[in-house]
Amino acid sequence: MKNQLVTLCLAIFILTSCSNSSDENYEDIADYPFIEAEFGSSIDLENLANYANQTIPPYIIKDNSLGNSITDKGATLGRVLFYDKNLSSNNTISCSSCHIQANAFSDTNIASTGVNGTTGRHSMRLINTRFATETRFFWDERALNLETQTTMPIKDHGEMGFSGENGDLAFSDLITKLSSIGYYKELFKFVYGSEEITEVKIQSALAQFIRSIQSFDSKYDAGRILAANDGQPFTNFTPQENQGKNLFLSPPVFDANGIRTSGGLGCAGCHRAPEFDIDPNTLNNGIIGKISGTGIDITNTRAPSLRDLVKLDGTPNGPMMHTGVITTLQTAIGHYGTINLAPGNTNLDPRLTPGGVGQQLNLTATEVNAVIAFLRTLSGSDVYTNPKWSNPFN
Repeated sequence: MKNQLVTLCLAIFILTSCSNSSDENYEDIADYPFIEAEFGSSIDLENLANYANQTIPPYIIKDNSLGNSITDKGATLGRVLFYDKNLSSNNTISCSSCHIQANAFSDTNIASTGVNGTTGRHSMRLINTRFATETRFFWDERALNLETQTTMPIKDHGEMGFSGENGDLAFSDLITKLSSIGYYKELFKFVYGSEEITEVKIQSALAQFIRSIQSFDSKYDAGRILAANDGQPFTNFTPQENQGKNLFLSPPVFDANGIRTSGGLGCAGCHRAPEFDIDPNTLNNGIIGKISGTGIDITNTRAPSLRDLVKLDGTPNGPMMHTGVITTLQTAIGHYGTINLAPGNTNLDPRLTPGGVGQQLNLTATEVNAVIAFLRTLSGSDVYTNPKWSNPFN
C-alpha cells in the first residue's frame, strides 16, 4: 500500500506539473539566452526533437510509465540533466559517464568510475526501459520505479557524491548548485513554468528522457511486423535465425535428472518476446558473485531488455550480468546450459531447477550458434547515433 501511495503521489505531481508547462506559461523564446549560449543548435526550443510521438510497433504493448508520459519538453530537460557533469559533486561524472550511447547506454568497463570509487554492479543497458511490465529498477530492484532510480546514483557516495554522508554535500546542495546555473533557470521555466528546481522535477525529466530511448529498427522488428505472432517463421530470417528463434521461445522438456530431452531453451520464460523484458517474478539466474569483495549476492533478480546486447556487427555492448563476468553471447548461453546449485543461493529461479536439480540443456554447437544468430537480430542501429539521445554539450 505504501508503494502504491508513493506512485500515486508522484503521478499526481507529474500531471500537475504537465498542466503548468504549456506554451502559455513562458514568454518569447528570446527570453532564454543561456540555453542558446550553452547548447547552440543542439537544442532548438522552437523545434524540439520528437520524444513524445515516436513510432512504436503495434505488437509492443507493455509500458511502465506510471503516469509520467513523455513530453518533448520534459525529455529535452532530461537529456541535459543526463549529460551534465554538474550533477556530480566534483563536476567529473554524469549519468552518461556510465551509460554511454555508443554502447547501448551501458559501459564497456565491468565497474564504472564514480567520484569516490567504482560502482558495485555493472552499469545496466538503458534500451527500451519503458517497454516492460517490471516497474522496479537496479539489478536488485531496490528502486520502486524509474523516477526514484534516477536520483539514487546522484545521492550515492561512490557514484556522484551528493549523499549527505561521509563528508559529502547533500542533495539540497545540488539543488542550490543547479539553481545558480543560467540554462537550468531557463529550462525549468520552459518545462514547468517556473524556475524552481525540485528533486521530483529532476526525476520526472530524467525518467522521460531515459524512457524515450527506444530501439525498434532491428531485423527482428522487420520480420515481426509481417508475422501474426512470434511463433511463425519470419520471412526475412535465415533458416538459422528462425531455428534460433524457435529455440529461444520454446520451453524445454526435461527428464527426472534435469536433462533436456527435447524442446527449446525456454529463454522466453524470463525474457519475454516481443519486448524481451524481464518477467517481474524472476529470481536470480545463478550468477551470485560480486564485482569486488568476498561472499555472494543473491539479490540480483532484474535484467535489462535483451535488445541490443550486441551491435549489428556482433560486437558486445560491454560485459553482461551484474558482475560483468560474461563477455560473449556464447558464454551467456553456456551459463544456462548447465546450472550449478551454489551453496547459500536460496534465491535461484525455480525455472532453472527442474525437479529440484540444476538444468542441463545438453546444447549442441548448432543450437548455440542458432540462438546467437537470433539474438543478433534484436539489435538496431538508430539508437547508437540519433542526435536526440546524444550529448547536447558537444
